[in-house]
Amino acid sequence: MTKPGVVGSTRTAPTTELTAESGGPPPALDTGYFQDPEAVHAALREEGPARKVVLPHGWETWIVTRYDEARAALADPRLLKNGRVLDQYMDPEQLGDEMVFAEALRAHMLSSDPPDHTRLRKLVNKAFTSRRVEALRPRIEAITEELLDAMAARGADGEPVDLIDAFAFPLPMTVICELLGVPFEDREDFRAWSAVVLADDPTDDEVRTASYAMAAYLSQLIAAKRANPGEDLLTGLVQARDDNDRLDENELIAMAFLLLVAGHETTVNLIGNGVLALLRNPDQLDRLRADPSLVGGAVEEFLRYDGPINLATMRFTSEPVRLGDVEIPRGQFVLVSLASANHDESRFPDAGRLDVTRRGGGHLAFGHGIHYCVGAPLARLEAEVAFRRILDRFPELSLAIEPGEVRWRHSSLIRGVERLPVRLS
Repeated sequence: MTKPGVVGSTRTAPTTELTAESGGPPPALDTGYFQDPEAVHAALREEGPARKVVLPHGWETWIVTRYDEARAALADPRLLKNGRVLDQYMDPEQLGDEMVFAEALRAHMLSSDPPDHTRLRKLVNKAFTSRRVEALRPRIEAITEELLDAMAARGADGEPVDLIDAFAFPLPMTVICELLGVPFEDREDFRAWSAVVLADDPTDDEVRTASYAMAAYLSQLIAAKRANPGEDLLTGLVQARDDNDRLDENELIAMAFLLLVAGHETTVNLIGNGVLALLRNPDQLDRLRADPSLVGGAVEEFLRYDGPINLATMRFTSEPVRLGDVEIPRGQFVLVSLASANHDESRFPDAGRLDVTRRGGGHLAFGHGIHYCVGAPLARLEAEVAFRRILDRFPELSLAIEPGEVRWRHSSLIRGVERLPVRLS
């Protein structure tokens, strides 16, 4: 089974409670955790900045829940990410069958430490520039209009439309595939593979099949870019050089995997979670409609209030690490809860309230430190365009189900709804 926060998610029920007192055995989070993680996070923040817990599938880890300690942990060089050096620090029984996941997909920035990370990020930055991102605005606007036109046609008779399937997924998936140069007809394959590798509950065989299929596909696509270079980002990665350094084959495959998966998953759930938050808070929806100039700041509030990442990807301690008054021993898995940190009242007063006029900045939705999300500008741009146009096109947008019927994806990494049925009028 794959480890949460590495590629991960779990089947859940609606309620959860901590099952051990502070200082006792690690509390077990029941299967309702992913439906309402903030209820658990609030209790954990009361106990302290970090706590060892057992996640619903039985995996034991530390979770960092308070803002100051989460921010510190995200930038702490003693919290490592390179899975290849795990055996230097971990009990072999803790490691499990890591080879279930294709090795060719591992050599990316998010699972590396300096100096490897420094080198990889520098090469990717040469291809993934802010200028390239901003140049995408007209195309993002065009794709948005096409999708909203199709939504309007599907919902013209008053029938519910799934906002995730009709808009929140295809917008960023189309953008990142066009940016990387992935053929249109292959995009649904990536959706299926991504769903498996980001889940906590697939079988080893399912993870192996999906990850190896993705690695094989990307290897063939990279070979095609070498033979026939284009203007796309993947060609840019193939050609990226720095002082005669370049990405090797596995690094190219892994980086393409990271950009494809992270490049759509983050924005899918930023849009879906943000629309749901507005529909559950009609006063804020009215305020945003009355003053569209608030949209940029509102995107930052959506990221803070119910961002697309719950628990950041796995880290492990190379030596004892003190966070506040808690010391985490050497050789321990650590998951930093971005979602919990963004609801810490000591940093964000009245954190449980959506406020589209809240002063933006400071949230950890895109991480912090050297692993800060390289695609953050693209996600912000896509979300800004998406919210402006949705609010303008569908002034009577409403939920087509009761709020309590909304089901969240079974993922410790991703925070997003499975479906979001809406009525357009």
